Amino acid sequence: MSVVSVDSLEKRFGRKQVLKGVSFEVSSSEIFGIIGPNGAGKTTTLRILSTILTPDSGDAVIMGYSVKDEPDKVRRNISYLPEDAGVYNHLTGYEFLKMMADVYGKGINHVKRGMEISGLKSALESPMGSYSKGMKRRILLAAVLMVEPKVAILDEPTSGLDVRHAFYIRKTIREYVKTTGASAIISSHNMLEVEYICDRVAFIDDGKIIMEGKPEELKDEFRAENLEEVFAKLIGGM
Repeated sequence: MSVVSVDSLEKRFGRKQVLKGVSFEVSSSEIFGIIGPNGAGKTTTLRILSTILTPDSGDAVIMGYSVKDEPDKVRRNISYLPEDAGVYNHLTGYEFLKMMADVYGKGINHVKRGMEISGLKSALESPMGSYSKGMKRRILLAAVLMVEPKVAILDEPTSGLDVRHAFYIRKTIREYVKTTGASAIISSHNMLEVEYICDRVAFIDDGKIIMEGKPEELKDEFRAENLEEVFAKLIGGM
């Protein structure tokens, strides 16, 4: 069953056409990866799915609701973590989670869930200005997942993180999908990471989806050791 159906998305900024007919579907309980080089259209696609941007043409339907015609209903079913999301340095981790729960109209049980997801324990009592980049990303992810979205939309969730924090975030995403039956859409230029975490992937280049499928099937089809090699062969780099 598809919970996200993306049909022929096009988006232009000035004279530059960033998306050129992007289409794909995401099933229930699936982690779907959108991978490609910087500037390929990954973030623009996620911002449309998150109702931050409106497509020039085409549409996306999430949990039965159109991002163009029913954005408020879409927002009730999703959470979005931008790559450049920041925190309020003067707030403690706990205060931040409480604030975000209030924004979504959620109660203390969701705050407790966020605390558990973050795994930051006593650090939640400290101002977030003292947090490392990895700690900040973990609490941002906790805020996104604690409100129990049907579809979590995550833009470069581990970008710039060390191995320990990146591993924790990948594990947390997989556990969330497995235990809740929700779905996740992840963008990344780190193809090895996406190969590890995603059930299916779509390669995007120059605003177009050029191939999609399960990582193992794609590697077999292209006789490649990893998705980086698959992508290189797709664009003629090998």
